[in-house]
Amino acid sequence: MKKRIITVVGKDSVGITAKVCVYLANNQINILDISQTIVAGYFNMMMVVDTQKSSKSTELIASELGQIGEEIGVQIKVQHEKIFETMHRI
Repeated sequence: MKKRIITVVGKDSVGITAKVCVYLANNQINILDISQTIVAGYFNMMMVVDTQKSSKSTELIASELGQIGEEIGVQIKVQHEKIFETMHRI
């Protein structure tokens, strides 16, 4: 299993979750866990995904999701699970 953490943050609008999930499905990326909230009009989503079956590198996935984020007005980040865990221990 190749776990990655995807975070999506920005002003709420229709279709954010759909755009991200369609990309993931089209690239054989499985959602293991997902949480999202909207606070005062701002959207925040965190996903744990498995990229094992995807033919794309983490870097390419991050780049493509980043581009989708720009198109829909949110910031999308992809991090390796170990980096995310280490960052949040400090």
